[in-house]
Amino acid sequence: MSCNKQKVLHGHPCLGGNRHKNGRVHLAVAPRCNIACAYCDRKHDCANESRPGVTSRIQTPQSALEHLRLVLSDQKMAEIIKVVGIAGPGDPLANDETFETFRLVREEFPGLIFCMSTNGLLLPDRIDELEQIGLHSLTVTINALSPGVGASIYRSVNYREKLMAGIEGAALLIDRQIEGVRLAAERGLVVKVNTVLIPGCNDDQIPLIAEKVSDLGAYVMNVMPVIPCGEFKNMIPPAQDYLEQVRSANEHIITQFRHCSQCRADAFGLIGNR
Repeated sequence: MSCNKQKVLHGHPCLGGNRHKNGRVHLAVAPRCNIACAYCDRKHDCANESRPGVTSRIQTPQSALEHLRLVLSDQKMAEIIKVVGIAGPGDPLANDETFETFRLVREEFPGLIFCMSTNGLLLPDRIDELEQIGLHSLTVTINALSPGVGASIYRSVNYREKLMAGIEGAALLIDRQIEGVRLAAERGLVVKVNTVLIPGCNDDQIPLIAEKVSDLGAYVMNVMPVIPCGEFKNMIPPAQDYLEQVRSANEHIITQFRHCSQCRADAFGLIGNR
């Protein structure tokens, strides 16, 4: 294993690093998104709310750098922060501000681990740029391998100014996600795959995703409970024992991450603290 990969695995709290010791900073510089998920709602913000897509404000690359400086000016934070990530509130790859932010951070804080979360639609298109900015770890959210199932989760997909819905849009997104994970693993990125467990919708897709992404070189899988939001606001999330059952059933295929707090797009500190 390369020294770089060891650094990522030992330092990243979502990839095996000590989550009670190592923290992260999410910079909310990516407002635009290119897909519409039925479970997504980015309109609300509460100080006590922890879920993907939520942020108190959109940062510019420069204000994000200033925020990072402020966080790291606290000695305790400076000791625990190992990772700087961009996870929204939209899709980072649909926002050029993502790349500018990483460039600015790299110039001033080259020792930090760079992490990004994406839906994967533009991953094959922008993988070279991710390599150029020195990205270390990548999270790709894949909720289905069947376009029919995907069509019930993804309401629309906007690719190269073409808006697609239903099976057509879901099929394209899934193809791009699979190709993107393959390319990212080949480039040496540590890849985590997030899958939102939606009871009665994509239960049977979980083992298929686990097998596929493991074969492609993904390192870990994070099966997360759906949060009742958006069109799925009346959805009953999976019980904790069922969630654990699903994770355990796929543990032999790919390592399962069990400590996700479904972080905000502007989270910082230790996992679970914000």
